[in-house]
Amino acid sequence: MSTPETSIHGEWSSRLAFILAATGSAVGLGNIWRFPYITGEYGGGAFVIVYLLCIALIGLPVMMAEVLLGKRGRSSPINSMRILAQEAKRTRWWQALGWAGVVAGFLILSFYSIIAGWALAYIPRVASGMFTVVNDLSTTKEVADFVGARFGDLVGDPLRLLAWHTAFMIVTITMVAGGVQGGLERAVRWMMPALFIVLLVLVGYAMSTPKFMDGVHFMFDVDFHKLFYPKGEFSGEGVLVAMGQAFFSLSLGMGAIMVYGAYLPKHASIAQTTTAVVVADTFIAILAGLIIFPIVFSNGLEPGGGAGLVFKILPIAFGQMPFGSVMGTLFFVLLALAAWSSAISLIEPAVAWLVETGKFSRLSATIGCGVAAWLVGFATVFSFNIWSGVHPLSMFSAFKDKTLFNLIEYLTTNIMLPLGGLFIAIFVAWLMKRQIVAEELESSPESFGYRLWQFLLRYVTPLGVGLVFLNAIGVFS
Repeated sequence: MSTPETSIHGEWSSRLAFILAATGSAVGLGNIWRFPYITGEYGGGAFVIVYLLCIALIGLPVMMAEVLLGKRGRSSPINSMRILAQEAKRTRWWQALGWAGVVAGFLILSFYSIIAGWALAYIPRVASGMFTVVNDLSTTKEVADFVGARFGDLVGDPLRLLAWHTAFMIVTITMVAGGVQGGLERAVRWMMPALFIVLLVLVGYAMSTPKFMDGVHFMFDVDFHKLFYPKGEFSGEGVLVAMGQAFFSLSLGMGAIMVYGAYLPKHASIAQTTTAVVVADTFIAILAGLIIFPIVFSNGLEPGGGAGLVFKILPIAFGQMPFGSVMGTLFFVLLALAAWSSAISLIEPAVAWLVETGKFSRLSATIGCGVAAWLVGFATVFSFNIWSGVHPLSMFSAFKDKTLFNLIEYLTTNIMLPLGGLFIAIFVAWLMKRQIVAEELESSPESFGYRLWQFLLRYVTPLGVGLVFLNAIGVFS
């Protein structure tokens, strides 16, 4: 069966456009706060080394495979997998891989929008100088209580959360409705350069802080003892966390990279473009650490707390430092830009499939998907306030304290994405015809590069992703 030459949705105007879009999909809230936080928790430089190895040995091969599937299928993930399964003479059940990616991306968007709304809400808060009052408080506890109370006021008010959730989704829908070049490409062409500029400005500011080198040492000093003994006892958890971060930070297994690959120009090199995306994504994560840690250390704060690092700890730092309101505003603008660049890729697979059914225009499909994600997002909004005591699966010990938001997040990020990545690797490396794979990669099956990539995808990647998945479901705990 022949595959489509071009996508009915159009194509990126250039390889650079794809690189910007795919990098935007990969860069998100996880790069800005999660990577620095877990880097410090699991040994600094030792963790970074393992993370970079995981990016090279797991993340890059899977991303190349996912882009290849999209470029070959030239459709939404659902229809691409149907086309490619027929071409490879495999069971039609492989189409379920496309469905899983679309559903995962849709569910992630439903809660991602609320978290992104927090970043939007903090832009006017920080810009107005709300947190400069911490200079007038006498004790560390008073400062922490004040900043924590402001965050509690936000998440405890469902109407306020809904307002920011709505604002974020409206902008996302507007960007996606314009199509590949008129909407997606136009959005990333200004968002990604803006994100890089804000990053570099904040890095420059961090370099002016008295503890900049402390932040550098915190990220790059190698201490394998912290990596393997994070809690005083030997554990391989740090390596598994590095694998997971490498996998999730590249937006793999959720259909976004596959559908973006469907819009890749015919003769664009998959290896070169994906390598550029991986390098840019990793570079941004490292820059985020060089911003956050010097600011935190310069204000005598602790670099822990996950999401609290952004919304509970950094406002304290911005409230105390010179020009803190300006730099704090830039930081939360950075978070919002990163969130939008990811959000448009999360909704695109579902939109593309609806358009391909022939029953929806681009505009109606985007509005329909956006409104649906907005409505599902109510579960996350209410999980932080009026439904905070609702634990639907409390009869199971592993889920007894999980709210609806926690369950959706756990299902998507810990189960659906790792399994999606695993089956992408299996399908491309073991089931697709070798000649077709080599043709899409524009490489000889006998070349060293092709053989190395195939070895990594066939053996190393499934092992690594399998370990991440088993760790996620608690096998190693």
